[in-house]
Amino acid sequence: MSRYAVVGLVALAAIAGCSSDKTSAPSSASAHGDITVFAAASLKQTFTDLGHQFESAHPGTNVAFSFAGSSDLVTQLTQGAPADVFASADVPNMTKAVDAKLVDGAPVNFAKNTLTIVTEPGNPKHIRSFADLAQQGLLVVVCAPQVPCGSATKKVEDSTHTQLHPVSEESSVTDVLGKVTSGQADAGLVYVTDAASAGNKVTTVNFPQSAGAVNTYPIAELNQSHNKATAAAFIALVTSPQGQATLGKAGFQAPS
Repeated sequence: MSRYAVVGLVALAAIAGCSSDKTSAPSSASAHGDITVFAAASLKQTFTDLGHQFESAHPGTNVAFSFAGSSDLVTQLTQGAPADVFASADVPNMTKAVDAKLVDGAPVNFAKNTLTIVTEPGNPKHIRSFADLAQQGLLVVVCAPQVPCGSATKKVEDSTHTQLHPVSEESSVTDVLGKVTSGQADAGLVYVTDAASAGNKVTTVNFPQSAGAVNTYPIAELNQSHNKATAAAFIALVTSPQGQATLGKAGFQAPS
């Protein structure tokens, strides 16, 4: 049996359409004080929003975030960085945290995310497919292999027998997006949620092979937490219909 608890959730679209009395987060009178959440860079926008929701629902609490590539966050945690909650952009990096005995209880899967191609606005290089990213002279940026978005990129390369030649490999998906929006790259591979957050700063090119490299996001309370009640309450918000609706609006898929 898998060590990961999989949350049984209905489709996000259905969740978003529920009445307000069904989308409120679970109440937790014991939530108080501060917590620190280590979360994958791709979660920055949604988790910041959820942090505000949590603090509003629990006066006197404060949620501080540290966003980075999941592999970097695991390294920081194993080196003793203090945190209460860890949310990874893939299962393998959460497994590293579990194996290092950093996690209290079983991680819970709360979202899925899929890769897409982003280009400069208007797609001036006329990129139409994943294979187009291998064309000579194209400045392509991807995530480093140890980062979840980089691992997903490698899966697509292998499945399509396409070898990319990136000009840089970044430590987080937000760094890849930044290279494209700043004009330092012609194209990059990011999650659909990051592409959506960039708006008209990029043009998005979807490709069917991305369906074979979907990343599942788990979240867990950490053993070192000194505020376990509040950490548990935040995780409850993320996995609740209210939290799932917030994630769904950003483009995340429900876990299966």
